[in-house]
Amino acid sequence: MAKDASAQTNNAALWAGMLCYVIWGIVPLAFQVMGRLDIGAWEILAHRTLWAVPTAFLFVILARQTPQLLQVLRQPRVMAWLTLSAAIIAVNWLVFIWAVNNGRVLETSLGYFINPLMAMAAGALIFRERIDAVGKGAIGLAAVGVTIQAIALGHLPIVSLTLAVTFCAYGVIRKRVAAEAQTGLFIECLILAVPGLVLIAWLERTGAGHFTTSQASALWLLACGPMTAIPLMLFSWAARRIPFSAMGFLQFIAPSMTFVMGVMQGERFTALRGVSFGFIWCGAAVFAYGAWRRSRLLRATT
Repeated sequence: MAKDASAQTNNAALWAGMLCYVIWGIVPLAFQVMGRLDIGAWEILAHRTLWAVPTAFLFVILARQTPQLLQVLRQPRVMAWLTLSAAIIAVNWLVFIWAVNNGRVLETSLGYFINPLMAMAAGALIFRERIDAVGKGAIGLAAVGVTIQAIALGHLPIVSLTLAVTFCAYGVIRKRVAAEAQTGLFIECLILAVPGLVLIAWLERTGAGHFTTSQASALWLLACGPMTAIPLMLFSWAARRIPFSAMGFLQFIAPSMTFVMGVMQGERFTALRGVSFGFIWCGAAVFAYGAWRRSRLLRATT
């Protein structure tokens, strides 16, 4: 019975992880709509942090984690880790919003193609998850792809690397911190909402804010709350219940969606960039094969 319950939890975590990445694959379209309404990346970020708070608190109530919330708030060490994870994810959000609204959707796609392989490396180094020859080959192919991308761009793909590093670091912290997904997410949003509210108030007072300019702007900015909290809660919940390397594998969903989006929107896609993505995709395919082979071996031994 315990094994069946564990299997059901793992399956639920797998579906939660898949859903969060599908949502993240669609979210850039919403940010682009807000960009066309002349709403800047900093203002979108501020509203994301502010309006995510009530949504995240609702998750805490539904999960009956209010006692744990109060307990975590009294633990300085856990609060320090959640403050760090909040700062890291804020950098990730800001860079992502700026990139998708400045014709760099393909660079965001590259970053999130790199991240699963970076997650696999982090799983080995930090969580002692074993990397076999197939995994090492996948990481090597990704490294070649990043190098070629740097040549194609004429500089390091800073946007891609920043997104990959920050999200990988966020995942590592959230897997280690002693707080459930809903509780941790609410505290992170609460921490970020303080400077977010200050920025919103300043923008509105100086006439540079967009929350009161039109109904469309207000509705889109309000939507930033659930748009932010729901997938992040799903990610945090899943990341604590399935192997970190497996969570990284699921992340191929979102960049595949944003890659198609970037190409369809007419972003510059040279032959050299194509070769770069080719190596990244080969790395992803090798990674997927390794994950499939490990799952077969595991089933054969149980």
